[in-house]
Amino acid sequence: MSYLAPAKNIIMKKLFFVLLALIVIKTQAQSVDDIIHIYADSMGGLNNFKNVKTAKLTGTVTAQGNEFPLTVQMVNGKAMRVDVDVMGQSIVNCYKDGAGWKINPYDGAPSATDVSGTELADFKDQSFLASQLMDYKDRGYKAELLGQEDVDGNKAYKIQLTSADSTTSTYYIDPSNYMLIKFAGTRTVMGQDMKLESYFSDVKDFNNLKFSMSRVIKAGGQTLQELHFDKIELDVPIDEKIFDKQ
Repeated sequence: MSYLAPAKNIIMKKLFFVLLALIVIKTQAQSVDDIIHIYADSMGGLNNFKNVKTAKLTGTVTAQGNEFPLTVQMVNGKAMRVDVDVMGQSIVNCYKDGAGWKINPYDGAPSATDVSGTELADFKDQSFLASQLMDYKDRGYKAELLGQEDVDGNKAYKIQLTSADSTTSTYYIDPSNYMLIKFAGTRTVMGQDMKLESYFSDVKDFNNLKFSMSRVIKAGGQTLQELHFDKIELDVPIDEKIFDKQ
């Protein structure tokens, strides 16, 4: 009778135990900051986004079967302006140095009207080229990993950000490439708070930074808008007077 087989079994059991232990340790070690850091790097790096001075994005927004020209201009971290031409009427969202205003004849603001509260906070966040998830610490948010959740048949990391006023938003990161594929949060639309979901796709590279060129915005499972960017220009001249209240 051989004593080698029992000894071999004991060794194999130890090896499998060590292997499983390492897998568990590796899984537990991947914190929310690990995931966000990899996400930021996969997009081109937070510092590289911060180093961009200005940006101009042009494309279209589609709503109710109609397509309208869209232009976004920003001075990174300081000012932003969104212009949409809707059948001859201008819709404008604008922010600069802590103050915001809008023009939206469909929302009871036919002339430049000041914005405040959560709407102003949204405008401010849009003045940054990097997403608030990528730069959450400097913007005063707290991040929490809520495990994984299914997004269109694929598992995604689910990360919740909480602001100083306890407002929450949720980001979903694809673990296969660490791209942002979904965002969920509450936004002010036509004077009312709405729970919106944004789905991101068609990632392209501009000056070694990655951007999602297509975004589908839904509420209650219904598509409200589709955004498609055709062109992104970085570090281009922008006249800061366009951000002043008209």
